[in-house]
Amino acid sequence: MKTYGFIFARGGSKGLPGKNIKLLGGLPLIAHAIRAGKESDMIDRIIVSTDDHKIAEVAKKYGAEVPFIRPAELARDDSPEWLAWRHAIEQVDDFDIFVSLPCTAPLRNGTDIRKCIETYLEGKCDVVVTARKADRHPSFNMITLGNNGLASIAMPPKTHISRRQDAPVVFDMTTVAYVSSPAFIQSHDALFQGRVAAVEIPLKRAVDIDTELDFAFAEFLLERK
Repeated sequence: MKTYGFIFARGGSKGLPGKNIKLLGGLPLIAHAIRAGKESDMIDRIIVSTDDHKIAEVAKKYGAEVPFIRPAELARDDSPEWLAWRHAIEQVDDFDIFVSLPCTAPLRNGTDIRKCIETYLEGKCDVVVTARKADRHPSFNMITLGNNGLASIAMPPKTHISRRQDAPVVFDMTTVAYVSSPAFIQSHDALFQGRVAAVEIPLKRAVDIDTELDFAFAEFLLERK
């Protein structure tokens, strides 16, 4: 079976300009994704989809392939990444397992990716996502604000919960990896239209970088190893 890893890295980023090639621990963010994909020892090709020629150059320098340039209409702020996934699949030869490795999770390692692929290979799901235990709970300490400005619990529990520890465990999805098949992506419009399995990732490797604060936190964790 052929497994292809894809890194989707567009040039524009409002939250953190130049994010995908910003240096973290001496390496561009995209290089961390490439390195982890190679360390998994389960990915046959690592392919970068980008609209930005500078990102393409950096990706090639660190060992990824850039066989095509993503069209501008698939690289806007409001462009669904699902369509970029479909476009990438159509640009390469036939393969069996699709793995997305976002640049935004640079602290992942090859073992995390390997676990995701192995979970998919068990054949019990259509998609594998990654998650970490949530710090807050929608039935205990997450709120919404009504039109009157007053707060309410986001998801009121059926029974009273006096401590967060008594609430059912919930997870935050992370961007460590997504695994599926080209066929599922081409025939569906969203992850949760299929059977979704989740691989739990430790907090220290599950950082998602969208802002300067996220980046600073990732630098802190990397420095502290």
